[in-house]
Amino acid sequence: MDQYILSIDQGTTSSRAMLFDENGRAAFTAQQEFTQFFPKDGWVEHDAEEIWTTTLDVVREALQKAAVEQREIAAIGITNQRETTVVWDRASGEPVYNAIVWQDRRTADYCENLRQKGLEASVTAKTGLLLDPYFSGTKVNWILENVEGARARAERGELAFGTIDSFLIWRLSGGKSHVTDATNASRTLMFNIHQQDWDSELLEMLSVPESLLPEVLDCAADFGTTSKSLLGAEIPIAGVAGDQQAALIGQACFEPGMIKSTYGTGCFMVLNTGTQALTSNNKLLTTVGYRLNGETTYALEGSIFVAGAAVQWLRDGLGIIDSAHQTEDLAASLQSNNGVYMVPAFTGLGAPHWDPEARGAIFGITRDTGPAELVRATLESVCYQTFDLLEAKRRDGLTPTRLRVDGGMVQNNWLCQFLADVLGIVVERPRQTETTALGAAYLAGLQVGIFGSVADIAARWQAEQEFDPAMKNNARNLLLADWHEAVIKVRTNT
Repeated sequence: MDQYILSIDQGTTSSRAMLFDENGRAAFTAQQEFTQFFPKDGWVEHDAEEIWTTTLDVVREALQKAAVEQREIAAIGITNQRETTVVWDRASGEPVYNAIVWQDRRTADYCENLRQKGLEASVTAKTGLLLDPYFSGTKVNWILENVEGARARAERGELAFGTIDSFLIWRLSGGKSHVTDATNASRTLMFNIHQQDWDSELLEMLSVPESLLPEVLDCAADFGTTSKSLLGAEIPIAGVAGDQQAALIGQACFEPGMIKSTYGTGCFMVLNTGTQALTSNNKLLTTVGYRLNGETTYALEGSIFVAGAAVQWLRDGLGIIDSAHQTEDLAASLQSNNGVYMVPAFTGLGAPHWDPEARGAIFGITRDTGPAELVRATLESVCYQTFDLLEAKRRDGLTPTRLRVDGGMVQNNWLCQFLADVLGIVVERPRQTETTALGAAYLAGLQVGIFGSVADIAARWQAEQEFDPAMKNNARNLLLADWHEAVIKVRTNT
């Protein structure tokens, strides 16, 4: 019987299941959006039960599609919104609190207190990360300190922590597997990326009991099997990676120096540094790119908190567009941005600024400003933020000449061309732009023998279109100067 790999792509705004054939070609997609909660300024939460039910729904829809086509599901790969934190009861499987989303900034003061104690240098040396609310460790601490009875239950070993991958695997396996992979572990502030293990000193710093933590496996490994009572079959869960590392794999960036940028809710630029964990002097993160056969490949990452989320805000918050597809024509309808700039610091600024207290702003509005200007300013802001990440990498001595892009936003040709113009390098868009889900499928396929090696995967990558920079240097420099002036105005830590 022919086989499919089922890829679960649990993102920040939707849960999705995709079927890939033995050649890595997408055959089917099911997707459901779920609710975003904003209880207070800078707080972002999800209902973990809603994440589970939407995931289960799309998985069942994909399995039904495979059954109709009389194909077997050889394995499941999982990729997920990273850093988002769930703590649940080991006996019932019920979360003790909503999932605290990676965008959430509630622990900013706690991070600052740790920083004032002089702890950030040690944290960075061990984890490659900064003391920022972005990461999971301070979110776990918040739950233990603020949910009644949680700390006592955790100390008794009654609770479990996990990022979304761990939570889904726990549920899919009927509570038999409490595991994660090295990429997700590397984003928690609790994992030593050099020793590849949970770090007792970091756990003590964050007051997190080790009994909460999952076992850390390679990205392609035996993560357990699905419960037959749940899906009607015991399917091996064979590949796991956080969404940005999954995209690195899906983009076949297996050689040191290769770089990709994913445009989803946020934007994340990841550069493969090989077996060396390079340290940035410009506030980029050192992270695990992937771990296969016990060998760790590292990466340098720059994180932008708001990219596609700003387009979603134009649609749902302002109501000036009905769908993201409209943005391309609206942006292209203008000869210039007419002096309008948006800084989408809705949940603070990520790399290279790391300012959790910054807030969004729009500059240059006049009586003539309309929906087209706001849309164009939003799309431009994504490109300018990407420039800042690339410039940080250049200051670190890295000089990429080509950028592989993926994610929902890069279907927009205007955005891709403007990105190439602002960056001054070639932008490559692959035939399969849903590389996050594809990367998870590749990992699962590696584990069960459908794909023979990373070289086998790399040979499958194909460019759909290349965008060459066409903007003159003077024009680029003027735009960037105005952008950087706007950023300075919203920053609180200059």
